[in-house]
Amino acid sequence: MVFWTASVAGLAVAYLLGSIPTGYWAGALLKGIDLREHGSRSIGATNVLRTLGTWPAVVVLLVDVLKGAAAIVFVRWFYPWLATLPSVTPPAAADLQAWMPWAVCLAGLAALLGHARSIWLNFTGGKSAATGLGVLLAISWPVGLGAAMVFGGALAAFRIVSVGSMLAALAAIALICGLEQPLPYRLLVIAGGLYVILRHRANIRRLLAGTEPRFGQTV
Repeated sequence: MVFWTASVAGLAVAYLLGSIPTGYWAGALLKGIDLREHGSRSIGATNVLRTLGTWPAVVVLLVDVLKGAAAIVFVRWFYPWLATLPSVTPPAAADLQAWMPWAVCLAGLAALLGHARSIWLNFTGGKSAATGLGVLLAISWPVGLGAAMVFGGALAAFRIVSVGSMLAALAAIALICGLEQPLPYRLLVIAGGLYVILRHRANIRRLLAGTEPRFGQTV
């Protein structure tokens, strides 16, 4: 029972890492503004670029990627460490090894949820694309790199960040299903990719209406 209670606490840490509102803090610290009231009203790096400038956007992007990766790195360290504690009775070694991919899956979803529904912002947040990239790079760098390349190619071709993000999410799903990866990782990327696309509902409406701003264009 102690082991599973500690497991829930570990997932809470993954959620809290994901929930760090980097873009919101950048707006508050640099200009004293709530980024959710400016531009596209998102706390992601794209709106930071439009509202605050290039370098704040680069920093926000990097931190958002790193916090997704940090959630995975943490949970991979946490469970083996937890198993060494004398006060904790973990599952058998074989069961613990089998549980790890599922723990990684849940931690990745918790990080994505944290970014999109941050406890620090009354459970509002961003679209989880950058945080999702960090999760991808941590669980399977070829999948993460492939998704990043698709994003870069789509951005160069269309100059619309939302299109790049959604195509990258679809590419990640295709790559994780095409490579030798554990079932929990596949489920994580499928669920996470669809969630990122779902978070772009407003962007899809603007794309259909022809009003979605291009990269570098103000809203």
